[in-house]
Amino acid sequence: MQPTRPQNTLFLRLLLLLATLLLLVGLFSPMLTMSQFYFFESSFSVMGGLASLITEGQYFIAIVIFIFSIIAPIAKVAFLFVSLRPERACSPKQKHYLRLMHDYGRWAMLDVFVVAVLIMTVKLGAVASIEVHWGLYVFACAVMLIMYLTHKVVNLFKA
Repeated sequence: MQPTRPQNTLFLRLLLLLATLLLLVGLFSPMLTMSQFYFFESSFSVMGGLASLITEGQYFIAIVIFIFSIIAPIAKVAFLFVSLRPERACSPKQKHYLRLMHDYGRWAMLDVFVVAVLIMTVKLGAVASIEVHWGLYVFACAVMLIMYLTHKVVNLFKA
């Protein structure tokens, strides 16, 4: 037996609250520790890494990461919250934006990830090692949950 639409939207709203919490925790949690020559260690979160990039004058990279790692996911979450409001139906324009967000949203994070890995690989070489922390997994779960929710909301409003 299929759950009714109000039950679906309630479940999706609860998942969206979880995704929001995971996103916020993931942005401020330590993602990795970089060790250089066994003497120097630096831990980074997304927000801490952004602050470091700005301090070092790497404005272009900071802006790209800010847009695709912070603004885009927050905008997606906000739009999904608006789309799942119980008091009104989804308009055709909203459905169109949901479809666009679903179709193109998943590629934004992939690009940032590839650029970040490339930059770290070129800059580090054999001089440093990187240890991954729990914040990376929390952030990745938030991004994947947002992608899943976008897919479910698009399918919910297809009919």
